[in-house]
Amino acid sequence: MDRMDRSERSSAMTQEIRLFGAIAVRPAVLALISQFETDTGFTVAVKWELNPVVKKQIEAGEPFDLVITNPNLVEDLAVLGKVKAGSEVAFGRIAMGVAAKAGGRPLDIGSVEAFKHALKSARSIAYASEGTSGGYFSGLLERLGIADEVKPKLVAISGGQTAPAVGRGEAELGVVPVTSILAAAPEVMLVGRFPAELQSYIDFAIGISADSTDAEAARQLSEFLTSTAVDDILAAKGVERHQRAGVTLKRASS
Repeated sequence: MDRMDRSERSSAMTQEIRLFGAIAVRPAVLALISQFETDTGFTVAVKWELNPVVKKQIEAGEPFDLVITNPNLVEDLAVLGKVKAGSEVAFGRIAMGVAAKAGGRPLDIGSVEAFKHALKSARSIAYASEGTSGGYFSGLLERLGIADEVKPKLVAISGGQTAPAVGRGEAELGVVPVTSILAAAPEVMLVGRFPAELQSYIDFAIGISADSTDAEAARQLSEFLTSTAVDDILAAKGVERHQRAGVTLKRASS
């Protein structure tokens, strides 16, 4: 990113980019914001909610310049005229993982049978009751045929606090996106990712507001977040670039 001269920087310092994103990407994106602000002089104001809440609040009129949420929700917002058509780009994906309190006993979840055994043996399991990950996990229990045995042990956690709840001892295990587990260290440890056969990656995309107060600044932030320069930082925080970020999403036909 080219650095601005002093006059350009002075002007940019008065500008604020409103970033509205899903809680699951918060740890990864926050690790990048200060670099972007230093390089450009812009200020980034952030707000985080669960994926369905992001869409609902934007539909209700929540002002934003840039949004990061599930691709289908970004597309829905584009159809509604909330996101600028053609601004949608892939950001990355996050794997599902299992969390435990740091210092706990080693746990094998490397195979489907080991994963099922770990869930059935746990005293309690925290999950995101309102988020994308929680919906997938509930369906997975049914698919594995262990719903009746495991569901009485489930502890519903709201507001993106699933991993911290494990750290506080409110549940023995937690099922949540890997980014949230890594961000909760050192109180919480990542037991492991779901077995490959059961893994469900949560995809994220970026869209620019159709009513942005500074679409050019929002575009710069979008390009920064999808650039190869930040891939390693995102990977360390749990975001994978399975689809080359920066590629325009293909809109599904109606």
